[in-house]
Amino acid sequence: MRLCVCLVLLSFILCASADVPFLTRSAHFVRDAVGGARDMLRAYQDMREANYKGADKYFHARGNYDAARRGPGGAWAAKVISDAREMWQSSVSGRGAEDTRADQEANLWGRSGKDPNHFRPKGLPSKY
Repeated sequence: MRLCVCLVLLSFILCASADVPFLTRSAHFVRDAVGGARDMLRAYQDMREANYKGADKYFHARGNYDAARRGPGGAWAAKVISDAREMWQSSVSGRGAEDTRADQEANLWGRSGKDPNHFRPKGLPSKY
């Protein structure tokens, strides 16, 4: 619920100075953000299904890459979700700062439009 409210508020702020109609631009941002969140969820589900050692960074990069390709809303959703996950992971789950740093590197790699296959481990089924 909180994410939806944030998406709506941010879309209003970002579109206030737009040269296209306010509601159209807001709707595009929200649509991209929702699609980006779905891309991130799909990458997470694929990671859990694959259960392949060493594939974590690949799925981080792929989820961010897919979400960012949708546009500004998708990139924003990918950043928010990635940052929240890493904040939780570093403080609650007890994983180290090095793992968090490596995950964030993969997140940024994907969001910047670089090929997520850079992180793909050998032997990961082609399904993913």
